[in-house]
Amino acid sequence: MSGRSTTWTASIIPARQARADRRRTGGTAASASGNWSRARQTLNHYGVSTIAPSRCRRAGNRDISCREAAVRIGALRERYPEEARVALTPESAVQLRKLGHNCLIEAGAGSRSGISDDAYRSVGVEVVPDARALIAGSDVVVKVRSPEGDEAKSLKDGQTLISFLWPAQNPDLLETFRDKNITAVAMDMVPRISRAQKMDALSSMANIAGYRAIIEAGNQFGRFFTGQVTAAGKVQPAKVLVVGAGVAGLAAIGTAVSLGAIVHAFDVRPEVAEQIESMGANFVFLEFEANQDGAATGGYAAPSSPEFREKQLAKFRALAPEIDIVITTALIPGRPAPKLWLEDMVAMMKPGSVIVDLAAERGGNCDLTVPDQRIVSPNGVVIIGYTDFPSRMAAQASILYSTNIRHMLADLTPNKDGVINHNMEDDVIRGATVTKGGEITYPPPPPRIQAIAPAKPKEKVREPTAEEVRAAEAAAFRKQTTSQVGLLVIGALLLALIGSYVPSEFMAHIVVFALACFIGFSVIWNVSHSLHTPLMAVTNAISGIVVIGALLQIGSGNRLVVILATLSVLVATINIVGGFMVTRRMLAMFQRS
Repeated sequence: MSGRSTTWTASIIPARQARADRRRTGGTAASASGNWSRARQTLNHYGVSTIAPSRCRRAGNRDISCREAAVRIGALRERYPEEARVALTPESAVQLRKLGHNCLIEAGAGSRSGISDDAYRSVGVEVVPDARALIAGSDVVVKVRSPEGDEAKSLKDGQTLISFLWPAQNPDLLETFRDKNITAVAMDMVPRISRAQKMDALSSMANIAGYRAIIEAGNQFGRFFTGQVTAAGKVQPAKVLVVGAGVAGLAAIGTAVSLGAIVHAFDVRPEVAEQIESMGANFVFLEFEANQDGAATGGYAAPSSPEFREKQLAKFRALAPEIDIVITTALIPGRPAPKLWLEDMVAMMKPGSVIVDLAAERGGNCDLTVPDQRIVSPNGVVIIGYTDFPSRMAAQASILYSTNIRHMLADLTPNKDGVINHNMEDDVIRGATVTKGGEITYPPPPPRIQAIAPAKPKEKVREPTAEEVRAAEAAAFRKQTTSQVGLLVIGALLLALIGSYVPSEFMAHIVVFALACFIGFSVIWNVSHSLHTPLMAVTNAISGIVVIGALLQIGSGNRLVVILATLSVLVATINIVGGFMVTRRMLAMFQRS
């Protein structure tokens, strides 16, 4: 049966073994069950994968036989010396078992990620001694890096492999998979559509790489990121330039801004300018009249025109002398990394500056980058070309990558019944599948669903000239003056009308009240909305005066005056209580929890 290892249950133990068990034990069913472990050892000796009867279960309203629930997912230990990640974590294994799958892992696979074999055993994962045993006992093999050396040839015919594969760079690997009828799912080929974001392992790893790039740069950089004013003098903040505002670039921007650096960022896609500025960085604009759209299919960047590239390099040369840290992240799918930070730009930088090239594995964006090495230029600039940034945060990277794997397997198990359904009509599964059924299916057709569309940049409003600004201010002043004069005239007429009917003492109080209302309105009206809450706390004093005045009037013999005074006390008290509550909440914001 293609793609599945032969699986047997206790009900089909070889007849000879069963008869021997009955003779020794008197034929009881309980004893036959007790001899299951010996029978399993016998079957495994002949290369037959077995599943204990206790693993059979029900799903919904129907039985799932042990054969259906026997899809076994095995995670290999990575052979690459610098790779510390693992494709399966205990948390993901628990979720995969809920889908009806059984999980295996090679002994020691999670040790460099801080996960012991006992941690896997505690959640029901079977730990096998070596890669050969794991491949022999698995239907689906998951790993991080593409198979190296004899790993691909050691896979069973008809097996499924889920891993980073980089099919454009590894055509020989695809031919090996085709010859062995292996269904290969490349996590680096997951299409960038909204539904597939939970499986986008490239974005998960790029996020870690961008964060780690800033941390690594800070380790090599000899100064603070943030500016400081100390008794010993003023410290200028570090200036960081991020080239490429994809997932890795945005992660680097966010980390550098949070550390207090002045961050500049550049990308050939103009629509990301708003994202960059929203994170507190400055977008590097180019004075380029031609309509330059650097976005390619799938949300990636496209090659730039020669004219645009010249403008781009000229801008970088202008920035190089004042930049302390450069993070380059520019990649173009299926091509070597573009050279954006040239040797002459490195020579312009200050001694002690740092360049972190996240594209080093694809040739690097910097002329002087050496993959997997840290070098120092003749003028003292540190250039970091490490290709294992996600692996340097193996624990976090393993959690994210295994979650991406789990979501992929969830899509491959739509009914959550332990049965793999490799639906090639699904855009995500079709896009990630590079070989299936003895055929190479790479490259995939364009997804029928449009790639994640970036927000359209807002059209910039034309800035008014100085004359237009002065004219607008004069018009606003005339309008405000007219309205205020009109209100004063109306108020004066009302006062004159009231004064002809009431005593002079009452008129004095009315004038004071009107002036208080006018001044209070003018002061409060111009206060920003964000300050209204603290303003309420300040009005406690005014409300206290109101309460005192109302209490003095409660003793009056006039019933109407008593009612109004009582209402005044009630309203002012509510304002006082609310003011104190708001003040307490504001002060609590500045207390450590």
